[in-house]
Amino acid sequence: MAMIVKFWGVRGSIPVTAQRSRVFGGNTPCVEVRCDGELFICDAGTGIRELGRDLARRAPAPKAAHLFLSHLHLDHIQGLPFFLAALPDLRVHVYGVSDDDTSRKRLLSGELGAEFLPQNVEQPRASLVFDHLDDTEPRRVGDVRVRSLPLKHPGGCHGFVFEHDGRKVVYASDVDLDSGTSGAKERTATADVMTLRPVPRALLNAARGADLLIVDGQYDDPQYRAHMGSGHSSCLTATDLAIQADVKNLALFHHDPDDRDSDVEAKVKLCLARAAKLGAELPIFAAREGVALKL
Repeated sequence: MAMIVKFWGVRGSIPVTAQRSRVFGGNTPCVEVRCDGELFICDAGTGIRELGRDLARRAPAPKAAHLFLSHLHLDHIQGLPFFLAALPDLRVHVYGVSDDDTSRKRLLSGELGAEFLPQNVEQPRASLVFDHLDDTEPRRVGDVRVRSLPLKHPGGCHGFVFEHDGRKVVYASDVDLDSGTSGAKERTATADVMTLRPVPRALLNAARGADLLIVDGQYDDPQYRAHMGSGHSSCLTATDLAIQADVKNLALFHHDPDDRDSDVEAKVKLCLARAAKLGAELPIFAAREGVALKL
């Protein structure tokens, strides 16, 4: 059975509405994965509002969804109240990997309070069921195998791997792929050096052979050097990860809020050129709102 992946929000940090970002979209992270009759959602940025509106129009409307939160930074949860309001009969299983599930529940419940929203959503229309993932133990949702892995990002973050019937999708939205490796500043100053960059081993192993790798590619190399420590990656290091993991498709994700569409397109060209010079035939594209892939 095919896996369907649809991008509802692909921008990082803060939503943008400028004309210069209309091609790729300005909503913050939200990705839908459908497989084996199950609905999985990665993150609840502003893109999840449009997903909710779309789900409300589907027939039959889904009765359950599985929401995987990479972390609780605002750009990954700010659309949740509007999603819940659109789907009164939906049961949302919320998965996190935080050591403190009570804090996660309290924070999300607080976001739904009247202090932050004009309508009374103290009891949201859709019901929330809080669940927990363990990095050491994969979970099964229906016949889909789901596992998590820690990513290098300030405050902590997790990626998610979805596997079913020989197909695999990896979601790694916020990660500094060069963090913890020596010489990152020097490497990203010499992009013309055609040597594969070191990447986190856990993510490399998780992504091996993936049909689709969705990964943080917010910066080019000069941007990365200017923002080292922010928790995001150079698109060229993301390319090297995909090559080493032998993935079938690479989607650059978490586009910089200051990037114009032309800037995002330029990053893709840089990555394609690097892959070609390294002898890799790797399809690379920038994630774009509204695009659906059948894997």
